[in-house]
Amino acid sequence: MFVASQKEMQLCDRYTIEQLGLPGVVLMENAGNAVVQEVIAHYSINAKVFVIAGGGNNGGDGFVIARRLIDYGFDVMLCLAVSEDCLKGDAKIHFEAYKNRNLPYFQYNDENQKTLQSYINNSDVIIDAILGTGVIGNVRYPFKEIIETINRSNKEIIAVDIPSGVNANTGEVANVAVKATKTVTFAMPKIGFFIGDGPQFIGEWKVVDISVPLEIVDTLELDLPILLDEPIAKDALPKRIPHGHKGTFGHCFVIGGCTNYIGAPIYTAKAAFHTGVGLVSLAIPKAIYPIVATQCPEILLFPIEDESNLDEVDFSKFKVIAFGPGLGREVDGEKICETLLSKLNRQTIIIDADGLYFIKNHLHKLKDYEGDIILTPHPGEMATLTEVSVKEVEKNRIDVAKQFAVKYGVYLLLKGHRSIIATPEGKLWINPYGNDALGKGGSGDVLTGLLTSFTTQGATPLEAMQAASYYHATSAEQLGKEQSNYGITPTAIIDHISKRL
Repeated sequence: MFVASQKEMQLCDRYTIEQLGLPGVVLMENAGNAVVQEVIAHYSINAKVFVIAGGGNNGGDGFVIARRLIDYGFDVMLCLAVSEDCLKGDAKIHFEAYKNRNLPYFQYNDENQKTLQSYINNSDVIIDAILGTGVIGNVRYPFKEIIETINRSNKEIIAVDIPSGVNANTGEVANVAVKATKTVTFAMPKIGFFIGDGPQFIGEWKVVDISVPLEIVDTLELDLPILLDEPIAKDALPKRIPHGHKGTFGHCFVIGGCTNYIGAPIYTAKAAFHTGVGLVSLAIPKAIYPIVATQCPEILLFPIEDESNLDEVDFSKFKVIAFGPGLGREVDGEKICETLLSKLNRQTIIIDADGLYFIKNHLHKLKDYEGDIILTPHPGEMATLTEVSVKEVEKNRIDVAKQFAVKYGVYLLLKGHRSIIATPEGKLWINPYGNDALGKGGSGDVLTGLLTSFTTQGATPLEAMQAASYYHATSAEQLGKEQSNYGITPTAIIDHISKRL
């Protein structure tokens, strides 16, 4: 499923209207009817519906919704949030069709605020058709006041295309936005659903068809992000060979750990081993060897006294090297980076945690490396790598990820509430899954283990990122539903994933 910005969605709409010959007024009828079908599917005919419509195309959708719900027998009241003189184009046509039938509505103004409140209080569901995808910056009067009143109602709210006040491109809510129970969106989900403030406001979301064919994306040569889903993730998993042995499924090498972060490399190694890899070797400081050895009997351990020990490693037997989990900053990480980039021969390198801190001074070398490199920064680490603020990273997650991946020729998995996957060619995927159950130390180390496992077993870096990100996030969601988001541990996530593959 593609994900579109406001501009890209407008291009698709315009092509449908101008080149395919389907008038905008018909698209608006289709859009409104699609929302109506959602209402019919989930609410009783006795439900009282309050539709609040603005003056643009989103308002036009609202006029269709109100009219058709009345035709189906629902008790509907329409609130026009602007003066009738403001209406134009397709929206005006649909308002006139509504008005000419003498269907009920009132125009909001300062004198009838109590009327607005009364209809909200008496409604079972509110339809937000106020502003749509065109919002940039602060929501102004009277829409701000209307939205605040809606949000205070604790009623179920269906947003039409996007909750009013949410920026379709960035997810930003400048001052106020409708907090929807559900968002019914047209043709494609909008980028703002998954970044910035968007995930807090869209509620459950559903894409509906309004006769804008998706092949337009190829026709217009639009380079859109793709939404990660279960079919993509399943297809990306490395395939098991029934007669395979430990050599078939590869040998990986994990470098990490310090006296302060003993658990991190253990989580990475265990996640790799318990998701199919043949052998895992774990390089750790000699000081923590006794502790790690008792917890990881399935892992091959390589105790090191200092960074020079890595010169003794025969890297040729490892297919993938993961560098950074729990490494700390007391080691000579610069030397480890130099060793890896000079001694490895096309093997995939996965860099996480403090490995990202040390690779910062070697970014200019990454494009020259003949193998694949995967970086897995969280927003703070991404800010360090790009020398911008965390706020700037979070505000422009998609652009930051894409530009960095292309510039340095790496595969990037920018972690966060909605992770972004970027390839060296600038292709993008958005993971719409995950929740606060992952907000614990060790979660990222598990993800690194999954990436290490899947690439070692033969998945491409992109496939590994798709599968690892999806199963990591959805396992946390499922465990949260079975137990509680409070108590999910990295070990529980490893166990849950291993049962799903």
